[in-house]
Amino acid sequence: MAAVDRATPHHRLRPPSLALLLAEARSLLEFNASILLSPLLLQAPKGDGHPVLVLPGLLASDLSTAPLRRYLRALGYQPFAWELGRNFGGVYRMRDRLRRRLTTIHEASGRKVSVVGWSLGGVYARDLALHAPQMIRGIVTLGSPFSGDITATNARRVYEKLSGEDLDEIRPDDLQALTSDMPVPATSIYSRTDGIVNWRTSRLRPSPTAENIEVLLASHIGLTVNPAVLWAIADRLAQPEGAFAPFDRSGPFALAYAAPPARGT
Repeated sequence: MAAVDRATPHHRLRPPSLALLLAEARSLLEFNASILLSPLLLQAPKGDGHPVLVLPGLLASDLSTAPLRRYLRALGYQPFAWELGRNFGGVYRMRDRLRRRLTTIHEASGRKVSVVGWSLGGVYARDLALHAPQMIRGIVTLGSPFSGDITATNARRVYEKLSGEDLDEIRPDDLQALTSDMPVPATSIYSRTDGIVNWRTSRLRPSPTAENIEVLLASHIGLTVNPAVLWAIADRLAQPEGAFAPFDRSGPFALAYAAPPARGT
C-alpha cells in the first residue's frame, strides 16, 4: 500500500514555488485543448443519468465549473451546480448548507449522488462523504488539500481571511477524518505541477475503493478543463454503483498520466 505523506510540526511542507504559481496561466491552453479535443472526449464512457454535484474551489463560483458540467451532461449525467454563490471558504460553516443541497438533489432524483470537488470543493466533498455517506455514490477530488500539512498552499492567507478559520486551529480529529479512508469510493486527481496546492496534500491512501490519479503537467486552475482530467472524471463516474476498479491509464490520454506507484512504496 502506498504511503501518504504526513507532515508534523517539525516538518512542514512548503507551498508551490513562485515559478509554478506564475505558470498557472497555462490553464487557458488546457481549456483550448479540451475544446479542440472535444470529439475525442465525447468518446468517454457514457453516464447512466445519475446526479453529480460539482463543487467549486476557493473564490470560485458555479461559472468556473460550467464547462465540466456541460461535459458531464453531454455524456448522460445529471450535473448540478452547488448554487451557493462564490466560495468564500469555511469547512465548518458550510457543512450544513452543503448537506442540505446534497439532500435536495438526493431526494429529488431518488438516487445516490456522485460529488466532484475542485480544490477546496474537494475538501467539502470528503467532509460530505464522512457525514452523509448514505446519499453519496462516490467522490472525485481535483487538487484538493486534505492530507498531511494542509497549510502548504498559496491560498492559505486568503482562505483564513475570508472564512475566519485558522488552518492551524482545525480540530485534529477532523483532520484525521478527512485524511482517513472514506466510507464511499474515492478518487483523488492531482498534478505535481500544481501552482496553488502542494501536490503531496492531495494524495489519499490507496485501498480497494480509493486511488490517486496523477496528471502530468496540469495546472491547478486548469484541473476542471484539462482534457486528461476530464477523461479520468468521466471514467470514474461511469463505474456501476457499488463497484470500483482501478483507473485504466491506457486510454487516449495515456501519455498524460503518471504510472501508479508500485505496491509497497
